[in-house]
Amino acid sequence: MAMRNRELLTTGEAAVLLRSSRAHVVDLCLRGLLPYVTMNQQRRIRRCDVEALIQPGMTREQLETLWLHRAVAGRFVRDPRAVMAAAAINLRRLRRMHPEGRSWDWLDRWDAVLDQGPEAVLDALTSSAAYAVELRGTSPFAGILAEEEREKVLAAFVESRHDQARPMRPEKFERVLRSV
Repeated sequence: MAMRNRELLTTGEAAVLLRSSRAHVVDLCLRGLLPYVTMNQQRRIRRCDVEALIQPGMTREQLETLWLHRAVAGRFVRDPRAVMAAAAINLRRLRRMHPEGRSWDWLDRWDAVLDQGPEAVLDALTSSAAYAVELRGTSPFAGILAEEEREKVLAAFVESRHDQARPMRPEKFERVLRSV
């Protein structure tokens, strides 16, 4: 199922939703904080990714999982048949491990995504939308990344989080502690 154009925003439309400048949106794209595609030499951004920035609801674990699945997406675009075949095998294995229960609902959803084809799979692997975050919690893509590659992705994720933590001066730290 192809992505509809109304789901894709220009950088200007994204800026309006984010209540920021177009230049800020471009900066977010260039820094890798806002995924985008290029169409006719212009950036297009999924509405769900902009909305995820407005109301970020992902935990650290969910963000880690997103990074890992984006790495899987890299593998997927190089060899979609092999990755989809491995996912199908993993789904069968998961069904045997969990012969009944709530997890079957998620396994059925993954089956549906795989049946929809490459675009739907890439969306589920890379989207910040709530449905994709939940779906990745029961991912059939275990084993796609080699352990060394997985560790590199996780190290890059940790490094990316360092610029968000700002050192606090000791006197400010003391003031914060006293106020608690």
